[in-house]
Formats: sequence, C-alpha cells, structure tokens
Amino acid sequence: MASSSFFLIIALLSVVSWQAIASDPSPLQDFCVADNSSHVLVNGFVCKDSKDVKAEDFFLAAKLDMPRDTKMNKVGSNVTLINVMRIPGLNTLGISLARIDYAPLGENPPHTHPRATEILTVLEGTLYVGFVTSNPDNKFLSKVLNKGDVFVFPEGLIHFQFNPNPYKPAVAIAALSSQNPGAITIANAVFGSKPMISDDVLAKAFQVDKKTVDWLQSQFWANNHN
Repeated sequence: MASSSFFLIIALLSVVSWQAIASDPSPLQDFCVADNSSHVLVNGFVCKDSKDVKAEDFFLAAKLDMPRDTKMNKVGSNVTLINVMRIPGLNTLGISLARIDYAPLGENPPHTHPRATEILTVLEGTLYVGFVTSNPDNKFLSKVLNKGDVFVFPEGLIHFQFNPNPYKPAVAIAALSSQNPGAITIANAVFGSKPMISDDVLAKAFQVDKKTVDWLQSQFWANNHN
C-alpha cells in the first residue's frame, strides 16, 4: 500500500512539474504590438497599450514586388527581411518573411537561423539549395528548385541557396517561424568576427596553416541583408 502511495505521489509531482515548465503554445491575447519607446528589457518587446494600437502597426510599404540591388556585395544576393523591428505588430506572433534576390551565379551563402525554421518559395529562376544535418552525421541534403517549388530548412541547420544560371537572376520569398529569426553567416562569423578569433584556433579547427587563416581574415566579409 505504501509503495502504491509513493508511486502515485511521484506521478502527481511529474504532472505538476511538467505544467510548471511548459511554455505557452500560442499568444495569450489577440496581439502584443511592440512598444519601441519602452526602456523595459524583456525577451522580445513590451506590449503597447491596446488603446494606442493602429492599423499602421501591422503594415509596412515594403515594396517586395521591386527588384533589389545584387551588386552591393561579392556574394551577389540581397536579403530584405521583414521582422518585428520593421512591423511592430509581429511581436509575439512567431513569424516573419524575406524577399531574396540573386544575381546570375549569386548566392545566399551558408548560414543558420538560430531561432527559426525557414520555408522558401522560388518566384523566378532556378536555385540550387541545401542544408547539412548536425553532428555526427553531417548529412548534406540538396535539391534544384524551379519557379513555384518550395523547400524547408530546419531550425538551426546550416543552409544556402545558389543561382546556377550565369545569365538570369532569381527571386525567392522565405517565411520564417520567428518574429526575429536571426542569421549567422558562417564565413562572416568565423573569419570576420570582431575582435578576430585567434589564427592558432582557426588553423587547428580547419587543419590549414595560419597564413591561409590570416588571408581569409583579411577579406571583406560583406553583409547581404538590408
């Protein structure tokens, strides 16, 4: 009997603990428009008083139908991200999007989104895309996409898109499962950090000599986001 009571108590504590640590599966109100004037620091943004919310808080004349400049950097791409910093009404809603323009032979280089899964739709042209799974397998999954095709990049995994056509540009729209997905471009982070990572560390990590690392660190690692 005592044994049965003990296991019952353990089961009840397990349920209570699970309830205590479980996160909210969705917003607890209709919206929480970001109050960019607040000095309160939270994980996200403080809500604006609902009485002060306007339609403009959910709107941006983003002109995503207009081509972007893909000659502004060496990688030949331009990412126009629409996140909570540009539309306050996205706060707590867990979604954002981006238009990505690719020059002929342009690419959105290997990067990760630490807070979001991405679903990409090709609007014009052709893209060669792929991602790499986590350790220890590091399996590479890739696909050639044409106009109208869709591909998913799981949260946190390194991925890229490349326009293989040497004559025609390409355009895609990406939806991301975070109001602020973040982006870590691998080359920029490793070789363009400020201050720089020790070349001893990188030479060991990449199994190359320090002169190669020094040369890579001397390059201009451009940001393709605007």
